[in-house]
Amino acid sequence: MKVIYTNSTVNECPKEEELHIIRHTAAHIMAQAVKRLFPHAIFAYGPATDKGFYYDVDLGETKLSDNDLQAIEAEMRKIVKENIAIKPFILSREEAIALMKSHGEEYKVKHIDDLPEDAVISFYKQGEYVDMCVGPHLCYTKALKAFKITGQSGAYWKNDKNNKMLTRIKGIAFSSQKELEDYLKLLEEAEKRDHRRIGKEMGLFMFSDEASGFPFFLPKGMAIKNALIDYWRDIHIRENYIEVSTPMIMNRKLWETSGHWEHYKDNMYSTVIDEDIYCIKPMNCPGGVLVYRSQPHSYRNLPLRVGELGLVHRHELKGALHGLFRVRCFTQDDAHIFMRREQITTEIMNVVHLINEVYSKFGFKYFIELSTRPNDSMGSDEDWEAATNGLRQALEKLELPYIINEGDGAFYGPKIDFHLEDSLGRTWQCGTIQLDFQMPLNFGLEYIDEKGEKQRPIMIHRVCFGSIERFIGIITEHFAGKFPVWLAPMQVKVLLVSEKSADYGNEVYTALRKAKIRCEMDSRNEKIGYMIREAQIIDRVPYMVIIGPKEVEDGMVSIRCRDTAKTETMTLEDFLEKISNEIENRI
Repeated sequence: MKVIYTNSTVNECPKEEELHIIRHTAAHIMAQAVKRLFPHAIFAYGPATDKGFYYDVDLGETKLSDNDLQAIEAEMRKIVKENIAIKPFILSREEAIALMKSHGEEYKVKHIDDLPEDAVISFYKQGEYVDMCVGPHLCYTKALKAFKITGQSGAYWKNDKNNKMLTRIKGIAFSSQKELEDYLKLLEEAEKRDHRRIGKEMGLFMFSDEASGFPFFLPKGMAIKNALIDYWRDIHIRENYIEVSTPMIMNRKLWETSGHWEHYKDNMYSTVIDEDIYCIKPMNCPGGVLVYRSQPHSYRNLPLRVGELGLVHRHELKGALHGLFRVRCFTQDDAHIFMRREQITTEIMNVVHLINEVYSKFGFKYFIELSTRPNDSMGSDEDWEAATNGLRQALEKLELPYIINEGDGAFYGPKIDFHLEDSLGRTWQCGTIQLDFQMPLNFGLEYIDEKGEKQRPIMIHRVCFGSIERFIGIITEHFAGKFPVWLAPMQVKVLLVSEKSADYGNEVYTALRKAKIRCEMDSRNEKIGYMIREAQIIDRVPYMVIIGPKEVEDGMVSIRCRDTAKTETMTLEDFLEKISNEIENRI
């Protein structure tokens, strides 16, 4: 007999477990508040999360307003003040079903149906509210010290788009008011740095209802994107990668051979060409495999490092779309490395060094996860063990700490994931290294070894940025739009104090453009202080070149940096040398 039951206090818990208990309790107190205010509410799931807690609720035709969310939070505070005991009890499967039916909790009944036949199911009672839950929870509602409702969204029952859309009410909770206030300050700062707002202010990118989930890059956004691509190409040429481009649309049979059709077809777009099904590629790897297979290879050619900046398309639910962070098409900075078995460790180490160089360039810290074989994998136990050991050995040779993420590998192989930390302490999964024994097997890839015999290569899939679009969103928030000079969409803004400075201002502007500096000139009839503030706050331009009567008379330029009130006077030649050096060295 399986018993699903637990209870706990937070007196001697590790911090993570303490927060889990607090947030799990907060979810139940929120549900009790919702039930008091909306008696017709029916509850689905209400878990604690790494970022807080939520409860998915069926409210029928009721739509919650901001005032409703405030009322729910106020009712939660009343429940906390009532200091209601939170008491666990257990029931048999039949008793549990009867209890949930009596409360009209149809989703809980469905959840019980998914539990083992011999399950003894745990419940928690706080006053008039009863919930089916494995816990653990606080013992009294008054022990919940610091919490806040943060918003709502839509969520499908069991995350299945074929099921009913429920209302997800979200909140945060901490062990102290100070922690809550610190977190709210972080949220406020994150809102200021929201890449969607900054992108609109700076004119970087846009979205349109005519292309939901498909970003449009505007000229200034393209400047950032191209600067990233130029950097990517430079370091890959240095590391002896070759670059290819493969078709965006390829026959379904290719995706069946690669395994994507079986494992990923729900996220793929397809069309019909010449009465046959073709797929818009969600990944670049099958095209890269065809490039390798197009000609014979010797062991002397390996490792063969093949890069591709490929535009891929993946179907995402409309409710999951989020600026550049979750889109339906994006550019993957892919590379596929074909190698001999004995080259695995060295090649993985080389890729780790490359990814470390990229993240260091942007000032990111990161941690590493080793993700192992998932349930829906393809391939033999021996190949999976060899692939996983290859990744592990590389990390251990590099003396890099890592976390095991059980069962989260790709369907064709284990992977190393890089989670970078931004200036607000948030983490993002970007770089990945995937070791693949299966695709070379499926496509019959070969090379000729030193004995003249045919052998099968091993394949690495890897990205540094991950998605260039998403990476732009991340660095926009990381730098709060204040990009380093080499990345800045506008590197210099020439500000004219008056029309009398126009001729010399045009000379300066022309010289900057000739030196391939991204710049604009502001010759409006505005006060210079206003133009400086706009250049600093809206354009976030690294350098302002101020041209007034004195600069014209002396043949000099006055330089103002965006984060300082000081102005430095120098010759135009000196400034060109300074900024060109910063751009060339990507400072």
